[in-house]
Amino acid sequence: MAEIKLFYHEGGRIKVSRSLEFLKSTPIEKFLWIDLHDVDEEVENQLEDFLKIYIQEEEEMEEIEMSSRYIETSDSLIINSNFMLNDFEVETVSFILKNDILVTVHNEELPSFLETTKKISSNPRNYPTGYHVMVALLETRVERDADLIEGLIDKITKLSDSIRDADEDVLMDITALQEQATAVRQNVIEKQRSLSNLLRSDLMPKELYPKLTIILRDANSLVEHAKFCFERLDYLQDTFLGLINIEQNKIIKIFTIVSVIFMPPTLIASIFGQNFPGMPFTTGPWGFWISLGLMVAFSCVILLYFKVKKWL
Repeated sequence: MAEIKLFYHEGGRIKVSRSLEFLKSTPIEKFLWIDLHDVDEEVENQLEDFLKIYIQEEEEMEEIEMSSRYIETSDSLIINSNFMLNDFEVETVSFILKNDILVTVHNEELPSFLETTKKISSNPRNYPTGYHVMVALLETRVERDADLIEGLIDKITKLSDSIRDADEDVLMDITALQEQATAVRQNVIEKQRSLSNLLRSDLMPKELYPKLTIILRDANSLVEHAKFCFERLDYLQDTFLGLINIEQNKIIKIFTIVSVIFMPPTLIASIFGQNFPGMPFTTGPWGFWISLGLMVAFSCVILLYFKVKKWL
């Protein structure tokens, strides 16, 4: 559902309005954060004219080049950052900072935004500018990325416990988890780049540097955790393929033993099955039983040999 939220200071509290006319009739210095959730182009154009900012098109927001994802001018910042949903799909969010006001543009409902809204409502003094809100959003996002990685680790642990009952579904599960781990890792690395650029920005308030440094350190640790997930999934994949090879070797071993056991009886049957005159035992009353006894005897000798060699 399309929605616009205007967060502003009043009486020591942070209040929310959903009226664009309220923005035009209220002193601009009161506003802290303007959140645009799936709004139409007309609303964006009005905001651009009123705030003297530029809201990028969706195609521009999704560009992967760093020059498109982080733009800094003498008085404004534009940051395009990916926020991951619970199904590991990615939603691109555009942060626009100018005159200490944060404007965010996104199409999906994001849990990180809801959590940050609760934070700024409960501690309004900690969020005097839009820069503080943006850092809180990034901090919340990194925390949710950590939750996603923890969830991946739990899934990998459960998969590891069931690897002995290997079938093709296990391999598909491993592949799906690898794709999810890749998505999370790319998402965190993108956050690292944005945080590093913010630490070098001249527009960022100095008091936010320590918090940005902590968030960047957390993001670095998440990359290591994601790497651990990859390594563990690779190990599970190798283990799974090893188990398949063992099962295949067992089947081949059984077929080989059966084939070897039946080779002598087959040879004896082939010899005595020839219709040449003068073949021994072919005219005697005990010919059939003698050939059958030879077949059983040779099979037992082969089985005894396999037992001695511990091949069975």
